[in-house]
Amino acid sequence: MNDPLWNLLGMLYQSHPWHGVPLGDDAPDQLTAYIEIVPTDTVKYELDKHSGHLKVDRPQGFSNICPSLYGLVPQTLCADRVAEYSMEKSGMTELVGDDDPLDICVLTEKDISHGNIFLQAIPVGGFRMIDKGEADDKIIAVLKDDATYGHCRDVSELPPRIVQRLKHYFLTYKQVPGEGERSCEITDTYGIEEAREVIMRSHADYNELFSGLEDLLTQMLRGSADG
Repeated sequence: MNDPLWNLLGMLYQSHPWHGVPLGDDAPDQLTAYIEIVPTDTVKYELDKHSGHLKVDRPQGFSNICPSLYGLVPQTLCADRVAEYSMEKSGMTELVGDDDPLDICVLTEKDISHGNIFLQAIPVGGFRMIDKGEADDKIIAVLKDDATYGHCRDVSELPPRIVQRLKHYFLTYKQVPGEGERSCEITDTYGIEEAREVIMRSHADYNELFSGLEDLLTQMLRGSADG
């Protein structure tokens, strides 16, 4: 938004990673991604959705280390439209969205040492993941201009072992040994066209829930300035 009050606010305060940073002008072909976890983390970090700060969600109790950068796509939400698409493609019924921002894995050859950063990612596909009846898609992307992965434009161009490693992580990272069947499943690994659809549906779900947020804040800012 090219508004003097918003520009001033952006100079004084850090933007909320979910609400205050745009998806990107070139979406869904290129996205802004907020990274919460890097492969060296032994603690699961997660964005606190109220404060906008990164928090410790839980220590990893077992040897599940995320094999890629992992985070969320700003101004997205997995709600009705994402769940409808998941049902359409998987043949499952009675799914709902998980009401969280869309998750994203970003592959890069670089060792990025910490999260709480933004980067530009190129989506190439995703996993259609169902967790306890909730649609919980994971977008697979590559870091823009990455020397190893930057040329990829579809999940089929990635090394199969890399995709398998990501899939194994998401199927096991919540599983406690000896406690029976896992709670989640991945019904499909899809390519770029379906990834684009999931991204735009999640953005539409976000806009439906938070469509008045920017207007409300603008009114409040102008009221404060006029007062």
